[in-house]
Amino acid sequence: MAGNSQRRNRRTSNKKGAQVGSGGQRRRGLEGKGPTPPASARKGHVKNRIANAKSKAQQGQRRAIARRGGKGTSEMVVGRNPVFEALRDGVPASTLYVQQFIDNDERVREALQLAQQRGGIHLMEAPRPELDRMTNGLNHQGLVLQVPPYEYAHPDDLAAAAFDEGEDPLIVALDGVTDPRNLGAVVRSVSAFGGHGVVVPERRAAGMTAGAWKTSAGTAARTPVARATNLTRALEAYQKAGLTVVGLSADGDTEVGELEALGGPVVVVVGSEGKGLSRLVGETCDFLVRIPMPGGAESLNAGVAAGVVLYEAARRRA
Repeated sequence: MAGNSQRRNRRTSNKKGAQVGSGGQRRRGLEGKGPTPPASARKGHVKNRIANAKSKAQQGQRRAIARRGGKGTSEMVVGRNPVFEALRDGVPASTLYVQQFIDNDERVREALQLAQQRGGIHLMEAPRPELDRMTNGLNHQGLVLQVPPYEYAHPDDLAAAAFDEGEDPLIVALDGVTDPRNLGAVVRSVSAFGGHGVVVPERRAAGMTAGAWKTSAGTAARTPVARATNLTRALEAYQKAGLTVVGLSADGDTEVGELEALGGPVVVVVGSEGKGLSRLVGETCDFLVRIPMPGGAESLNAGVAAGVVLYEAARRRA
């Protein structure tokens, strides 16, 4: 019957050529979607929620450890030259990880020799994917050195140890110094001039990393570093114990060489090169002193400034 479009195989269009198809959707629909992910990786699954909760709890524990005085988190030194230099400079280490089938060049041989000579460092061989995972994809070049957490002292312990030895405490406190190399330089100066330790705040301040250890040139092994929950309160506790708190400031009323208090029990507070002392710390200080700079420089970094004051303190004590 004319116009009956229900007849089988009847052409309904006068256009010739290829007809519109499925575009491959049917073929792709037959392809598999891969293995089913584990329940802990499936969003919304109860095991996924449990895994996320555990991960958040572990992160919170790590942050709490980092905030507390005492042990912090471990650190990884990666790369052939950094690992060799850390071992050479006496940075504490617990494990040296070496990549399997590594090219045995001179730096690798020297690092392995230093680790064996120092003793107490475990040598572990690991495949490259494992080292990539440990270092979050950093260019480790087949060598990874694990530095154990630094054990910080309590601020009160520094003054107590000096009094027990029959000496007037000489302590440096850092306010807002965030460069670990500056911290290492201050530790080195404290050791050189007979000081009894360094105090750093827990937050927004440099800690005893591998970089600080290297800059200290090994003196961090015998010069304690303490962490204060609140630097202002720690300084007030020192004042109650009979120590004079001296802050370095470009606007100080007295020059360093004129302050007789440096010859007694004292805490020298050094701020960052840019911002100087914070307001509360500056108000807590008994004296604010300045370092004369006839050459016209506007400021000194924390490591150099601390060295100048410590030299003057050591001269007066001698």
